[in-house]
Amino acid sequence: MNSDKVKLYGTLSIGIVAFILEFGFKQAFIAHMFISVLGMALAAVMFVDMIKVLKSGDFGVDLLAITAIVATILLGEFWAGWIVLLMLTGGDTLEEYAANKAKSELKSLLDNSPSTAHLIVDGDVKEIDIDDVRVGDELLIRPKEQVPVDGQVFEGASNVDESSLTGESMPVDISAGSNVMSGSINSETPFKIKATKVAAESEYQAIVKLVKESETHPAHFVRLADRYAVPFTLIAYIIAGVAWYVSKDPIRIAQVLVVASPCPLILAAPIAFVSGMSRSSRNGIIVKSGTAMEKISSAKTMAFDKTGTITRGKLVVSDVKVAKDFDEKTVFAYAAAVEQNSSHVMAQTIVEYAQNRNIKLPQVKEVKEFTAQGIVGVIDGHYVKVGNPEFVTKDDVIKLDGSTVYVSIDEKFAAVYSLVDEIRPEAKSTIERLKTLGFKNILMITGDKKEATEKVASKVGITKAYPSSLPADKVKIIQNMPKEYHPTIMVGDGVNDAPALALADVGIAMGYKGANAASESADAVVLKDDLSKVGDVAKISDDTLKVAKQAVLIGIFICIALMLIAAFGLIPTIIGALLQEVVDTVTILYALRAKSDRL
Repeated sequence: MNSDKVKLYGTLSIGIVAFILEFGFKQAFIAHMFISVLGMALAAVMFVDMIKVLKSGDFGVDLLAITAIVATILLGEFWAGWIVLLMLTGGDTLEEYAANKAKSELKSLLDNSPSTAHLIVDGDVKEIDIDDVRVGDELLIRPKEQVPVDGQVFEGASNVDESSLTGESMPVDISAGSNVMSGSINSETPFKIKATKVAAESEYQAIVKLVKESETHPAHFVRLADRYAVPFTLIAYIIAGVAWYVSKDPIRIAQVLVVASPCPLILAAPIAFVSGMSRSSRNGIIVKSGTAMEKISSAKTMAFDKTGTITRGKLVVSDVKVAKDFDEKTVFAYAAAVEQNSSHVMAQTIVEYAQNRNIKLPQVKEVKEFTAQGIVGVIDGHYVKVGNPEFVTKDDVIKLDGSTVYVSIDEKFAAVYSLVDEIRPEAKSTIERLKTLGFKNILMITGDKKEATEKVASKVGITKAYPSSLPADKVKIIQNMPKEYHPTIMVGDGVNDAPALALADVGIAMGYKGANAASESADAVVLKDDLSKVGDVAKISDDTLKVAKQAVLIGIFICIALMLIAAFGLIPTIIGALLQEVVDTVTILYALRAKSDRL
């Protein structure tokens, strides 16, 4: 039911009850006329609603309640009608609250969009609005700044962090002739680009557009309560019709429909889901709607991003080889001592590697860094280089898999480090748990390279992986998922995941780093740095749906029993409306079980 109409009906109900309490005993005739006129007007409005519902073919839980309200008001059973109306209003309001919990409007994504650019004009630099950038404009990109538009480097060299756009965990070295994407972040030194696209057509804005489009095309999903609505409504109509036909008394219709008013369907499921959402929150996962919980419970596909999701998004040394003529401890100390003067993410990893082994770092002199190549320094009279193999030495070097950093001492090859993005220790057990919970189709969709993707997928037990996937590719993979693999869940953490999170039936964001585009466009957010929480929310959703179904069915069975009794004229309409309170209480108390961790 339209939320504005819900508020209108609720306001009318409260006003009418207040009028009766104030004037009912003093002005009985006026009160009766006032109630009758308002009742007829309300019945007419709701009757129109009922016709619209019938025409749309969307026979939800509201249809039977509207029928009961219209029947009671037309037959002059106003009190019974108001009671049912108040129950309907309360249920819809609760459902609206659950659906809008933690709702957002892509605020973070839009806030983080580059808004200005540094335009170079006759050697001078001036700040302009990003929308004023034209193809061919020369722009300066300073350290730690986002690239405002897609462009090509024509002067300078640096490395840029594209992880939020592509999922690639390693920084990308760029120099003259390199293409850079808007939204990537300059790590080290300034460089200049020529704009190849205007802002509206650049990569970052394309992601924003994809998210908006995804959120305006949600997948169709039939809610739990609506699945039971059609058979329950038909049963109620049949019992009411037979009772009227046999008794020849139209009041029997109102008596049956009042006790058939689907308050258990309207209240039980939302309360169960709000309780389940509370349980999830208590366990470190925010689920934004009851519908998301329903979808998680019935989902058949779980798709994961790699960097920051299956992995930590943090580089570690996976292997190191030291040349036979060098002392291992000395090489580690020299390499880390030089690298501690660099802000490069790979340099920080090598420093941590030495520090974790309690290696004391010597003093370094004459340090000089060469962008996109490496860094040099002098230690105890020895010339130490760390960086690319071509930069550090002309000797033959040892080759290792993964991203590598080479070390030379006095121009001689000394060591090579292999760096990888660390797999979360809980990743494999989480995948195994999801399989036991019924997920048959578990995927990895990432912007990282094929070799790194397949290695990680194999280690954690994922059999199908899609490497080198940009945001638009991720959206296409989700869109083209066969019908039998729906509902789908996408789990990710970066800006590049936001469109897929929004398009999937359910998006789950690893949002422990704080509010970001992934969290804003997702249906659920993991607040802790723990992938196993994805398994927890799947289990909680299963438990919640089970309790919701049981609560609804208990309410339905009680209502059917009351309908059969009312068909014989044994339950007056006002008593029937009040008995609904008893049914509501039973179903609500049962639905609250979804809050317990002991299910």
